[in-house]
Amino acid sequence: MCQVFAGQDPERYTSTTRRLRLNGQSTSLRLENAFWVILDQISEADGVSTPAFISKLHAEVLETRGEPVNFTSLLRTACLVFMAQSGATDHHDGSQSIAAE
Repeated sequence: MCQVFAGQDPERYTSTTRRLRLNGQSTSLRLENAFWVILDQISEADGVSTPAFISKLHAEVLETRGEPVNFTSLLRTACLVFMAQSGATDHHDGSQSIAAE
């Protein structure tokens, strides 16, 4: 079982920093590439750019709960929720696809 996890493409867990604006403030977010792929999929499904989706999510979190203590962790768990709700599958070769609902 661990080989499934250990054998994944290192590019999936390499971190990438992206710059964007949250509530008018320029900032940067650093996430593993696998999470950026999922955020790009969520954004595409919503018909907006990834920065627009992230900014909208941040605004909604501010309105609902106030400033999040760790926004990047919130993004990671949002990706997990999206994958669980969409019936996503993850292939052993490291590629991802979203199953049709």
